[in-house]
Amino acid sequence: MDLLTPPNNVTEFLLLGLTQNPHLQKILFIVFLLIFLFTLLASLLVGITVSLSPTLSAPVYFFLTYLSLIDTIYTSATTPKVIIDLLYQRKTISWGGCMTQLFVVHFLGGSEIIILVVMAYDRYVAICKPLHYTTIMRLWLCQLLVVVAWTGGILHATVQVLLTVDLPFCGPNVIDHFMCDFFSLLKLACSDTYKLGIVVAANSGGMCLLIFFMLLISYIVILSSLKSRGAEGRRKALSTCGSHFTVVMLYFVPCILTYTCPVETYPVDLLMSVFFIILTPVLNPIIYTVRNTEVKNAMRSLLKRRVT
Repeated sequence: MDLLTPPNNVTEFLLLGLTQNPHLQKILFIVFLLIFLFTLLASLLVGITVSLSPTLSAPVYFFLTYLSLIDTIYTSATTPKVIIDLLYQRKTISWGGCMTQLFVVHFLGGSEIIILVVMAYDRYVAICKPLHYTTIMRLWLCQLLVVVAWTGGILHATVQVLLTVDLPFCGPNVIDHFMCDFFSLLKLACSDTYKLGIVVAANSGGMCLLIFFMLLISYIVILSSLKSRGAEGRRKALSTCGSHFTVVMLYFVPCILTYTCPVETYPVDLLMSVFFIILTPVLNPIIYTVRNTEVKNAMRSLLKRRVT
């Protein structure tokens, strides 16, 4: 079956968006546009800094470059339509556009989760096994882990789309959202989707919880190992780990709240989606520059070099 061809008479969906208030729509248009532009510039700055700074050659910054790339693609694939739709009262998306958007969101979301896990593993090796760090975290392994992240994202997104394309849509086509959301589509299906919703919530929510607790345990182990370090070693380790753990909290808490609740009760679904789509990509580069001493020093060095 062609995934971009609707299996029924519904060829497009009508999006209700964030608000129906014209004045508020104009305000959100300006706010979201500024955030989007800032996200692109901040992610580009992080990527350029890591690429041109010899002091940021550690694997953790190699992964940070890909995290910035994912955030840039993520916000570029979804936010522009959200911003443009704020200028119109009638917001629509075709069946093919809906499936494409669903795939892209879950592909990049799944890839980002794996990258965050990989970065946690990198910090564990660097702090708990420092003598073996360069032996373990070789370039070929880092590249392989990035390929695993992209592959995992593709598999996750494919499953989400395959669960959606066979749903029968025979009547209502109004989505109470600003984008194509899996649970919003379930509510429009003509068949009983309660069990499917529970399976998806248990699968996605369970994975978010499991990975989050794994990351939490890894950081407890890392913090425990810092007791034997000197003050300078603890400061440097906490600088990079603190940035990464803040990003993990910002990503996984909304993920858990979104996917572990029953399908019928999503009062904060729009807020969580705004956080995922628009705010998280702009917060990540800020966190990694404001809280990370090495990145800040590298940016200052590059700026001085350009000025000179």
